[in-house]
Amino acid sequence: MLRSEKDLEKLRHSLSHILAAAIKKVYPKAKLGIGPAIDNGFYYDFDLKNFTEESLAKIEEIIQGLISDGLKFEKEEVTAAKAKKIFAEEPYKLELIEELKKAKKTITVYHTFVAKEKTPVFTDLCAGPHIKTSKEIDPASFKLRKISGAYWKGDEKNKMLTRIYGLAFSNKEELDAYIAAQEEAERRDHRKLGKELDLFVFSDLVGPGLPLYTPKGAAIRREIINFSNELQKAIGYEEVHTPSMNKAELFKVSGHYEKYKEDMFRVVSNYSKEEYFLKPMNCPQHTQIFASRMRSYKDLPIRLADFANLHRDERPGELSGLTRLRCFCQDDGHAFCREDQIKDEFVSVLGAIRKALEVYGMNYHVRLSLWDPKNQAKYLGDTKTWKKSQTLLEEILKENKIEYVKAVGEAAIYGPKMDLISTDSLGREWQISTIQLDFIMPQRFGLKYTDENGKDKTPVMIHRAITGSPERFLGILIEHFAGAFPVWLAPVQVAILPVNEGHIEYAKTLTASLRENDIRFEVMGTNDTLGKRIRESEMKKIPYILVVGDKEMAANTVSVRKRGKGDLGAKNADDFLKDIKEEIKTRAKE
Repeated sequence: MLRSEKDLEKLRHSLSHILAAAIKKVYPKAKLGIGPAIDNGFYYDFDLKNFTEESLAKIEEIIQGLISDGLKFEKEEVTAAKAKKIFAEEPYKLELIEELKKAKKTITVYHTFVAKEKTPVFTDLCAGPHIKTSKEIDPASFKLRKISGAYWKGDEKNKMLTRIYGLAFSNKEELDAYIAAQEEAERRDHRKLGKELDLFVFSDLVGPGLPLYTPKGAAIRREIINFSNELQKAIGYEEVHTPSMNKAELFKVSGHYEKYKEDMFRVVSNYSKEEYFLKPMNCPQHTQIFASRMRSYKDLPIRLADFANLHRDERPGELSGLTRLRCFCQDDGHAFCREDQIKDEFVSVLGAIRKALEVYGMNYHVRLSLWDPKNQAKYLGDTKTWKKSQTLLEEILKENKIEYVKAVGEAAIYGPKMDLISTDSLGREWQISTIQLDFIMPQRFGLKYTDENGKDKTPVMIHRAITGSPERFLGILIEHFAGAFPVWLAPVQVAILPVNEGHIEYAKTLTASLRENDIRFEVMGTNDTLGKRIRESEMKKIPYILVVGDKEMAANTVSVRKRGKGDLGAKNADDFLKDIKEEIKTRAKE
């Protein structure tokens, strides 16, 4: 039976209570945290000692028994005094009760009964909602998945609790499909593949969130940057380079000091008392390049792009491989233009982004990210400016017949965004590309140009990223391609395997030709058997394997094996070089 999202949320929330009831049955001294429903199931936090993943099977068996007992859920509104009496031995619940009392909020509990029993098997502090009875749960539609540590209330200053995760869906088929997708995602995990393919490393001495790219990883990162550069140059962007460190005053003017100070790294000088920060974005510095000289309406648009390193003070618990870092760059660009140029700028940038996503083999949809008028303190600027920019951006989407969904509250602090939400090969969504309309920052910096009548005008600023951070995008691409990159991106494009030592000199002539044509290669020495070296090359996911022996030497050929297609037979060495060069040049898909 398929369920609505609302009904599924109730089912998942109810399972979290049954999980807690099972834990208290086996571990009566365990203290209860919280247990909400989440997108794929539920979790519950416990102050619990000596619990391991090996214990999950036993708890799951007890949950199955409780479900078969026909549990029912009943809500009761209670006073703070009664709630404290119920949870007298539960310190985390007492803390929550006190918060509810101070906020003058209604306090409710849910009792879980076995049918016809008067004493509940479990009671929890909860606002609900829940299912009426456990008979609504398909016993085969859920599974306890894993445990992890979780700070109470997500605060690192609080005690670390044990979080038990469960999966829950409408039926067994949905559960099995989700588990299969998760297992495939784990197989493709960029942290695992990055290590296996020798692409990047992390060092405790360097610090968390600060990756070190090996020659192979650096090669892919460079190809990503080169492609973005090619695309942005085609639409008139010029690359600049700006420093990583800035005076605080720059960010005070831009507004980032006010909104993001806690997420920026502060720099201390040995020789001055001025406040400096490592920059988290490029846009404030680009305003200073624009402001460095007089500008005429004829000069506009001025388009600047920057790959300088950015730094953000992410919490250690939020860092995740390459997808959440403390140091990275972006294919970041800013266009300073007249209002009559805005629409053309958006269309040209959108064309570059679409071309990139087509080459990378990613589908996408467009999200119109708007401000939240109920939370204006989150943003810069006034209501009138926001209405103007949002109306204009929506007009651009409609005029270009672009389908989109609205997302209130997802705008940047200085303006609305057209975000392209990309879908990878596993169907997961990533926000990597964006085009943002900004009337506010040029005003804050007092940027000016002279119009055709000699009067001062304020330019409009368009922020854009084609694929965002190359480092983050590398992590996404590793998983998207499962490490089997197309030839143009592959860190090693060709493996050369001489059959024995007598063929090494011929292999060297091939490598010279590959090197001259900037093709990345690796020679697999003759220490192991040919079969073992072929298997090793395949494990490294190298697109082409060239085997060279007596026949190949005599005929100036190579025996070609292509990833995913196997043995393609002999090919003239010059013809192979010509074909692979074309494949790389056109960024061909496999």
